[in-house]
Amino acid sequence: MHDVGRHSTPPETKHLEALAREAYATIPADLRDALGNVVIHVLDFPDDDTLEEMDCESPFDLLGLYRGTSLLAKSSLDVPDDMDMIFLYRRPILDYWCDSGEDLAEVVKHVLVHEIGHHFGFSDDDMEQIESYP
Repeated sequence: MHDVGRHSTPPETKHLEALAREAYATIPADLRDALGNVVIHVLDFPDDDTLEEMDCESPFDLLGLYRGTSLLAKSSLDVPDDMDMIFLYRRPILDYWCDSGEDLAEVVKHVLVHEIGHHFGFSDDDMEQIESYP
C-alpha cells in the first residue's frame, strides 16, 4: 500500500505518472514484452472528440483509454502506422479515488491493467489475476 499523504492540492500529473510506472513494473514480464512499445500518457481529461466517441456524458466518465489496434485485430502482416498508447485521465481518476477511499496506487493500477486488458482482449477474471500479481 502506498501512502500518498495528505494533500492541500490534488496529486499532480507527475505523481500519477510515477504511480503508473510502478504499476506497469508489477505486470508480469511476458505480458510487458508482448505489449511492446506502448506509451502511457497522463492527461487531466480526455479531449472533446474522445468524450464524444466514447459517448460520455461528463469528462469524469472516462478514467483511461487504450488507443491503438488491439492484438485481436492485428495481423502479422500489419505495418504499424502509429504507436499504441494508454491514456490515464488524472482528474477523473482523482475524483474516483476521493469517492471510493481506495489507495490511489491501486486505482491507477486498476485503470492501467483494464486498458492493457482491452489491448489483449482479456476477460474481467484475467484482468483481476494481473492486478493481484505481486
